[in-house]
Parts: sequence; structure tokens; C-alpha cells
Amino acid sequence: MTSAPPPLPAPPTSAPPPPTVAVRGEAELEVDPELARLLVTVSARDKDRGRTLTRLTERLDALRHRIASYGAAVERTETGALWVQPEYQDTKRAGERITGYRASAELRLTVVDFGVLGELLPAVADRELTVVAGPWWGLRTDSPVHRQAREQAVRASLERARQYAAALGSTLTGLVELADQGLSAGAQEYAPAPGGFLRSAALAGAAEPPQLELEPVKQQVRATVEARWTMTPPTDL
Repeated sequence: MTSAPPPLPAPPTSAPPPPTVAVRGEAELEVDPELARLLVTVSARDKDRGRTLTRLTERLDALRHRIASYGAAVERTETGALWVQPEYQDTKRAGERITGYRASAELRLTVVDFGVLGELLPAVADRELTVVAGPWWGLRTDSPVHRQAREQAVRASLERARQYAAALGSTLTGLVELADQGLSAGAQEYAPAPGGFLRSAALAGAAEPPQLELEPVKQQVRATVEARWTMTPPTDL
């Protein structure tokens, strides 16, 4: 007689995965702005198209020279949109008739020394056919404030996970996943200050442009992360 084959060993049982806890960490900082942005629109008018453009060019050159006198306080001067358009007069006999031309150009300024804003804004707005909008306060894209907010959000997620684990009699054992949910500045970053538009006509007749007192708007910087941690099996169940 042949003997029966020995029984096969039972397959090894896999250990259950460790329990996990998923949390969200948030941070919000209120900091001073690093930049002030201005939008300056310069215009010129004349009956002749060529003279209109010449006047506009002269005013832009004079304005750039004035801005350059502030040195490093104005970090950047960029040219924005430029447009030229005819002006019409309605007549019943001839229909629309061109009576002149108007040309405008935009300059975008980035100011980093807020001490000059009170003088710079009125000085620019006091020029003929010039409109100034701003300031819009903001932070640099590489500002260390963004990193600080992210680091605080990570620490907040770790502390929250520890609290949840402790409530179950557990302790954290490792990190499974950390997801960055994005970093955003508050709407105030580009909110114009009160009286955000200055026109040259508003200061006409003044011997010297008045200086303005401006209070920079605080910036709200937020960061949010989601984290998943492993922990020891709960004991308080």
C-alpha cells in the first residue's frame, strides 16, 4: 500500500495593513506687502494723427525721465497697451466726420520703496492728460512668506494627526502621503487703496502736487495640505 501524501502547509496569512489617519493642515499669515503696482495712462489729442503720436511720445519720454529720478524705488517700468483712435463729429449732411485723433499708452510701475509713493503718485497724476490707478499691494512670487505658510500647514497636519491618534490610544508610526492643496494670497493683494484713481485735472492749478499718506494693505497668505499617516492599532475602542 502506498502512504497518503503529507498535507500541504497552510498558506501564510498576511498581516492586516496598519490603520491610518487622514487630516488636513491649514495655515494663514498676515504680512506686510512687498510690492505696490501702479497703472499710468498717458494720452494726447490733436487734429493731425502724426502730431498726436508725437505729443504722446514726448509725454511718455518725459514721464519715464521723471520716474527714473526715483532710482531703485521703482523696480520695474513696463509698457502696456497703446492705441490710437479717431474722434468724430456727427453732421447730418456728411455723416461722421473725423475732427481729430486721440492716442493713449499705459505704463505699469512696480514700486518697492513705499516711502516714495506719497510723492510719486501726485507727481505723475499732475501731468497733462494722465490718469494713475493704484496702488495694488502684493507679494513677490518667490517671497519666503509662501514657504513659511506651507511649513506651518505641514506642522498643523502633523499636530492634528497626533491628536486624533492619541484620542484612540494610538501613536503615529509613519507618513503615507502628503498632498499640497495649493497656496493662494487673499483678494486684498490687488485691492486698490482708497482713492485709487488720480487724474491730472483733479490737481490742475496747484503750484506743487500735494503728497499723499498711504497705508499699505496687509496681505493674507494661506496654505493647505492633506496628509495620511500610519498609526499603531487603537487601544481605546
